[in-house]
Amino acid sequence: MQLAQKIIIADDHPLFRTAMQQAVKQLVPDVIIEQAESLPELQQVVEQHKDADLILLDLQMPGAHGYSGLVFLRSHYPEIPVIVVSACEDPAIMCQAIDHEASGYIPKSSPLEHIAKAIELVLQGDIYLPDVARRHQHQPNQSALDLAERLASLTPQQFRVLTMMSEGMLNKQIAYDLDVSEATIKAHVTAIFRKLGVRTRTQAVIAVQSLDIEKPEAALSH
Repeated sequence: MQLAQKIIIADDHPLFRTAMQQAVKQLVPDVIIEQAESLPELQQVVEQHKDADLILLDLQMPGAHGYSGLVFLRSHYPEIPVIVVSACEDPAIMCQAIDHEASGYIPKSSPLEHIAKAIELVLQGDIYLPDVARRHQHQPNQSALDLAERLASLTPQQFRVLTMMSEGMLNKQIAYDLDVSEATIKAHVTAIFRKLGVRTRTQAVIAVQSLDIEKPEAALSH
């Protein structure tokens, strides 16, 4: 198996991060592991470790709305493959992750040998999907993909601002947290509106929240 020098594990559950870290070390003995427990922290970690060989990403971290973290990573760090590791076992969600350019999808209930196979295939440049997803009759959600393309046009700082907006923070609070002027945040917000094709903060937040994996289509199929 190809040795990965550096793998980033992004998940907000410490016990799962520890378990995944142990699994990865069994598979890739010489690995260097970096960790993140929120999307803002992941943005910082990836920026510091652009030479990472692989990212193992939970979709449901603080600061993320479904596929938003995946869209950010694929647009700004396209050379780093991303495997989604999620508790969700809906084959439609697995296929949508691949639509958003994930290189693989591992349900958290997977046995170690499946995790090993997924990591090995993705490090070799292939795509890993569980058999249940391969059998699924899938139609890509074009409106979600169009939105993801617009979201991908945001700069990393604009993406951070949008994430904070979606958490209900005001410009003044965002400026304080990012240590910039309120005028700078207003300029970012204007650019975000333009790139997403919206006119208000509410519309911008609704747009990014529409990437959440609890989609109406999923609800209807149950």
